[in-house]
Amino acid sequence: MKFMPVTDSMFLLIESREHPMHVGGLQLFRKPEGAGDDYVAQLYRDLIDKSEVRPLFRQRPAGPVNSLGQLAWTEDTELDLSYHVRRSALPTPGRVRELLEITSRWHGTLLDRHRPLWETHFIEGLNDGRFAIYTKIHHAMLDGVSALRHMQLSLTPDPDARDCEMWWSLKPPKRSKPPQQRSLLDRVRGIAGELAGLGPATLKTVNEIRREQSITLPLQAPRTMFNVSIGGARRVAAQSWPIEAFRQIGKAAGCTINDVVLTVCAGALRDYLIEHRALPDQSLTAMVPVSLRASEGAERGGNAIGALLCRLGTDVADPAKRLEVVSHSMREGKRLFSELTPLQVLLLSAVNVAPLGLSPIPGIADHTKPPFNLVISNVPGPRQKMYFNGAQLDGIYPASICLDGQAVNITMTSYDDQIGFGIVGCRRSVPHLQRMLLHLDTALEELTAAVL
Repeated sequence: MKFMPVTDSMFLLIESREHPMHVGGLQLFRKPEGAGDDYVAQLYRDLIDKSEVRPLFRQRPAGPVNSLGQLAWTEDTELDLSYHVRRSALPTPGRVRELLEITSRWHGTLLDRHRPLWETHFIEGLNDGRFAIYTKIHHAMLDGVSALRHMQLSLTPDPDARDCEMWWSLKPPKRSKPPQQRSLLDRVRGIAGELAGLGPATLKTVNEIRREQSITLPLQAPRTMFNVSIGGARRVAAQSWPIEAFRQIGKAAGCTINDVVLTVCAGALRDYLIEHRALPDQSLTAMVPVSLRASEGAERGGNAIGALLCRLGTDVADPAKRLEVVSHSMREGKRLFSELTPLQVLLLSAVNVAPLGLSPIPGIADHTKPPFNLVISNVPGPRQKMYFNGAQLDGIYPASICLDGQAVNITMTSYDDQIGFGIVGCRRSVPHLQRMLLHLDTALEELTAAVL
């Protein structure tokens, strides 16, 4: 048995039926040329028969699961792989609509705490011949960046390779330079030094806010239809756009691709809220997760995320001016983070998200000001075409978490020459979620016309 870091156990502590705390992802694949109708079935059987599960994915909450299981891991010595890895088929007519509907149902159900906290579903029956893989992993085990990097371990750029294993059985790559071990006393001294530096850093931040009001603060966001108590059912919407469209706008405007992505999301949110006659006069605020993990550290599991707040400019009608608002807000937030150590960033990020800890209290989400309106996250993926045992990866669509007071979440993943948007919403609180995709398309067109 090993105890969890607080940053991991908190995701188990706050989980409830209304708030499943797992991250997920939907991958679409094209079968290799000449593959028969039994390709996916054979692939599934081979994985079940031959796979071994590495220790990270054998760990489960210790018993009793509702007390000690929220603080410590134990090994599942009798893991049933066929429970965790399942094969399903879509109902006719087998459109992407049916795929997203079944993904929505899976994403709204809790993982079994008596077993390791992950599932993978192989999905057949798409009418265009493709197949899909949906995976969900509890946030106590992996953050979104780590989860995506684990998925990538199974993929290869070689279309002829037929020896790919799934991420749960692959050993993580060895680190080129093992970290220098420090004594416990040295570690305590280091942490104490960083904490001592937090006071002056915080004072500097407060003074800058008073002088320039350049940094977005928590509890400054307006109340919207997204900031309400939610139920446990989810709806998932997903679509891809060429990444070059975002790159061209960023180059012309002198800002990052992520600034452009956030601005397109802001335009879509503005149009969606106008459609529902619910657009507030004040700008929405997004919490943008920032990974604090070195690239080689993502395979170890756990969580290492900072929380940066961004003003979205939804109160600005002009798309180009909205981009300026977003870019300035992100630039100032990143500048603040760059002046702090990772521990100091985590502590300040905790201040940004701390009000969410009160959201499970009845009435809090419905009658208090939200710390921010929603989470918008951008996770980098593979930069070239990838394959799994000859099947070409056609798209990656992330699916993240909703909470009381945070009824919608937008997460993007880049892959090859495209960027895939995965939008998750409370099925009750966010009606017609799929229309957000139409608004994203419109917002991208309008921003392109305004900047280029």
